[in-house]
Amino acid sequence: MTIDRNDTAAYAAANKQTWDSSAHLHGTGPAWETLLAQAAQPAFSVFDDCITQTLEHLDLKGKRAVQVGCNNARELLSLASFGAVPALGIDQSAAFLAQGTQLAQAAGLTPRLLEANIYDLPDDLGQFDLVLITIGVLNWMPDLPAFFLVIAGLMAPGAKLVIYETHPMLEMFEPGGPTPFEPVHNYFETAPDIHEGGITYDGSDGGDAPTGYWFSHTMGAILNGCIAAGLCIENLTEHPHSNREVDFDIYADRAAQMPMSFTLLAAN
Repeated sequence: MTIDRNDTAAYAAANKQTWDSSAHLHGTGPAWETLLAQAAQPAFSVFDDCITQTLEHLDLKGKRAVQVGCNNARELLSLASFGAVPALGIDQSAAFLAQGTQLAQAAGLTPRLLEANIYDLPDDLGQFDLVLITIGVLNWMPDLPAFFLVIAGLMAPGAKLVIYETHPMLEMFEPGGPTPFEPVHNYFETAPDIHEGGITYDGSDGGDAPTGYWFSHTMGAILNGCIAAGLCIENLTEHPHSNREVDFDIYADRAAQMPMSFTLLAAN
């Protein structure tokens, strides 16, 4: 199926089907039961050391937070351990949000979990002190300038935006390919990559699922999207570690190390 690059609604609808069809891979089994049990514990957090350090340096006590692309809300709920109020989670997948409701109940928290196309949000959401975006959100977005305008609209005066994402350079490589250390994708590619199959986080086969569309964005496009939306970039840190599937760990700890993830902090 060919979709016009400007048709964000069509891409959102297609990617929603991909994610909804993948939810069953994550909401059952030992890993899910462990996550449910952990959510009920004090100071529950699934954040790694890198993003934890970033959040610890912000004054989040009592601050209302929204996570865009919250998946099953495990990270949104983790913000409570920093003193923040996990107020809203937005995701396109109702199936993953249903898992988020279970985790919230286990944690004793009551965030609003909203199923929505980020490009077409309702008008009653209000504004927040912290907007959080983590791994795998930006690349499902066909229009970054429009996306960051929405993000800016969610930010109260003096709010912070924290992005912890895969570095765009990593998109150039295929760790499971025959030449994993040679670039195989154009850094400046604008056409979407066709994603076939269910979405897993461990590199395993997710079985059949409707087609999804994954977009590569340059670091310049990410920064310019923030700037065009009126945001002030306070810090950009590039990291030599991966925060996505374990397949990509082969690129870490090398003599000629490339950036594998990044943290961006912005304010309005």
